[in-house]
Amino acid sequence: MERKSSIDLFGAVSLTLFAIVLGVNQVAIKLGNTGFQPVFMAGLRSLGALIVMVLWMKLRGVPIRIRPGTWPSGLLLGLLFSLEFCCLFFALDWTTVARTSILFYTMPVWLGFAAHWLLDGEKMSPMKLAGQGLAVVGVAIAVFNRGGAGEASLLGDALALGAAFCWGGIALVARLGAVRQTRPEMQLLWQLMVSAPILLLISPLFGPLIRDLQPYHFGLLLFQVVAVASLGFLFWFWLLTIYPASSVASFSFLTPILGVALGWLVLGEQVGPGILIALALVCAGLLLINRPVKGPPR
Repeated sequence: MERKSSIDLFGAVSLTLFAIVLGVNQVAIKLGNTGFQPVFMAGLRSLGALIVMVLWMKLRGVPIRIRPGTWPSGLLLGLLFSLEFCCLFFALDWTTVARTSILFYTMPVWLGFAAHWLLDGEKMSPMKLAGQGLAVVGVAIAVFNRGGAGEASLLGDALALGAAFCWGGIALVARLGAVRQTRPEMQLLWQLMVSAPILLLISPLFGPLIRDLQPYHFGLLLFQVVAVASLGFLFWFWLLTIYPASSVASFSFLTPILGVALGWLVLGEQVGPGILIALALVCAGLLLINRPVKGPPR
């Protein structure tokens, strides 16, 4: 498809569907943890996605080649990816989907703070600073307002935030490290081929690998492998080649909304006023952060 200057109907529908997939993914992890130990399931997901990625790249003729000098940043991508999903999978084991969705998808907030100091031309405008402030207040409300928390724990909330920090770190490495010179497929491949052995090797340290395993758990794992960790993110990268990055990013506010809604609808989680206020503030903040800045293009 040709490059577009704005989001059209196809783009809006595609990005909304992808946000739904990411929202469903939180529920899939939560339910999957009842059958697989969290770190073991994260490792199986990375291994399965790695196989899918290699097959896809072979079929598409995308070269699988490690460029000289990209080893350090590639390994760092994989280590951060491993830590991110250790945190995320255990967060969903110990807290609710609603709370995890709000806290995990604050990644653009923490990335914005880091980019302000580390990246040229990424200084925060007053509008983005206001968005950062709204989102931080929303995070504080979500963490400290324990009303209607249900099964939530402070440790689970902290792990969800830790996963967001790792995700932001991955984005920074992809921007600053030598791996930025490689194709997006290779960057994703680095994350999968490093995280799969690490997560599978350390998983026995966290208890029995199998919990109450049922046939539907394999379906949940397959959904994560294909729809999220491999082809899903490749589809998102493809949309970035067609539509403006700021317009694509603006749809990120849908995912925490859908995560909270699905946690309530599918899992029967309690969603009190505090969570709804936190959700509104975080989403408003994300909209301001991702809103295009008027002026000459950088």
